[in-house]
Amino acid sequence: MRVKNLVEKSSIWRKALITGLLALPIAGCAGVIPQAAAQTSQASAPYVAPPPAATRETVRRERAEPTRGPSRQLSDSVTSLGRAFSGEVGISVRDIEEGWTVSWNGERFLPQQSVSKTWVALTVLDQVDRGRMSLDRMVRVRPEDAVVFHQPMLSRMGNGGFQASIRELFTQAMTRSDNLANDRLLWLSGGPEAVRAYFERNNLEGLRFGPGERDLQSGIAGMTWRQSMARGRQFYSARSSLSQSVRREAMERYLADPIDGATANGMVEALARLVQGDLLSERSTELMISTMRASRTGPQRLRGAVPEASGWQFGHKTGTGQNLNGMVAGYNDVGIVTTPDGRNYAVAVLIGNTRVGIPERQRLMQAVMGQVVSHHLRRRYELFTGGNGASN
Repeated sequence: MRVKNLVEKSSIWRKALITGLLALPIAGCAGVIPQAAAQTSQASAPYVAPPPAATRETVRRERAEPTRGPSRQLSDSVTSLGRAFSGEVGISVRDIEEGWTVSWNGERFLPQQSVSKTWVALTVLDQVDRGRMSLDRMVRVRPEDAVVFHQPMLSRMGNGGFQASIRELFTQAMTRSDNLANDRLLWLSGGPEAVRAYFERNNLEGLRFGPGERDLQSGIAGMTWRQSMARGRQFYSARSSLSQSVRREAMERYLADPIDGATANGMVEALARLVQGDLLSERSTELMISTMRASRTGPQRLRGAVPEASGWQFGHKTGTGQNLNGMVAGYNDVGIVTTPDGRNYAVAVLIGNTRVGIPERQRLMQAVMGQVVSHHLRRRYELFTGGNGASN
């Protein structure tokens, strides 16, 4: 009920404020507010948030300004949502411009699942930046590259495989969460060790990278991977032949210390550094963020509470793990929400062991994003009215 109440409160804030002047970019003085509101009511051309390059310039400028810190309401709400959820969850929200973070269970390593495709993508773009790889390079995707679970590109396989550019594999992995595309990119870039080296080189903490899709998913199920499992439903058949005790032991072992785990705090710190241009070149940063914004997976997760008003943008990566009799090996969403005035928030909700249904997990994610939106709108209101709001 607490999660439901907070969702409703967030909805009230959005309905009351998004369609008014608070959804507009700050014009610089109170005297222009009525005109801006009038333009909105007349359905003028939508305001478009600045691209990542402009955002990074804003970040550099605002780093020198005093930070205000999170509102007490945001901090209390994140804590209440985490505490009320029936299951293990890590929640973290970071204001990228001001540099503060609020979290619940933010240092606990929880399963990433397909969120880890983010790190493969960054590793690939880093190699592009260093001249070791080209996005336009054509590669063959072979039958022996097939993995398991969601892999839409498998429909193109045929007997001898197919050709695809690295750019296409990158796009399919990030926007459609294609396991085949991602795993092919992983091994083209040097395998799991290349991703871990990228973490170390960039001092990214709170992030792990697993052994690749085949070994990760078969291990969670209590099996050893065989390539024949990639054909048809052979993975499912092999998994169903195991005893429940074997599967439960493997699942519990994974959840206790996920080999592909990450902390919610580590997630938002990495996303913040991406926006700030610390991890990739300017061109690759823009490509990464625009590709994340093009993803439409998980529309009822964090995205479900991002305002539809013009100027709001959201880029993210979802992750979903196996289910064993209601026990879930990861249900996640992490992303960057950009407001109409160009402020960026990184948000991560990582759900580990839980038995609650998908609708309740989605309500939690939407409640978290709703509180982020409400926090930003309250702060804008305080700026317009001259209120301090530092502890509200």
